[in-house]
Amino acid sequence: MRKFYDALDDLRVIRSQVARGTQFRGYGPASIAGSGLLAIAVAAVETRFAFAHAPALWVFLATWIATASAAIAFTGVETIRRARREHGGFAKDMIQAAAGQFLPAIAAGVLLTGVLLRFAPGSTWMLPGLWQVLFSLGVFASCRFLPRGMFMVGAWYLSAGLVCLALGDGPAALSPWTMGIPFGIGQVLVAVLLQFGYRRHDA
Repeated sequence: MRKFYDALDDLRVIRSQVARGTQFRGYGPASIAGSGLLAIAVAAVETRFAFAHAPALWVFLATWIATASAAIAFTGVETIRRARREHGGFAKDMIQAAAGQFLPAIAAGVLLTGVLLRFAPGSTWMLPGLWQVLFSLGVFASCRFLPRGMFMVGAWYLSAGLVCLALGDGPAALSPWTMGIPFGIGQVLVAVLLQFGYRRHDA
């Protein structure tokens, strides 16, 4: 019986190694492009209406946390469906490997937001830039099992985040466009690279 369980453990290790070394084809260009367009639309709507009715910080946080949650849910559904179709019996392992690359960046963003709100509310103007820098780290960590060119996306988010940090402490602090433009362009770029990468792989 012990040998049986050891064999199962070895099989899980092998599956995990195969998953980490295989290009992940579960991310859907449509849902990711949609999340970028959503970011631009939300920024436009927030610019037009939101700040007249509530304090900027809480409107900003509520709006973008809700937007991120919707984008993650939409992308997650398509990712599960595509992974099952593209990777078959390895779908679960591939999804876990992909999530393992990005979850630390997301968790760090959540914790950092909480710390700034609790202990340094005067520094919350930095949140858009910090979120983008952390997001870039998740992209860089995922590059090795995504189509070529994804490094450019990480560089885009890193550059956008640094620009927000450099210029964001002033009248433009917590502007909706500090989120709408970086994530709108970044996610559409991801979708384009995925689409061309998948086509090249299939050719």
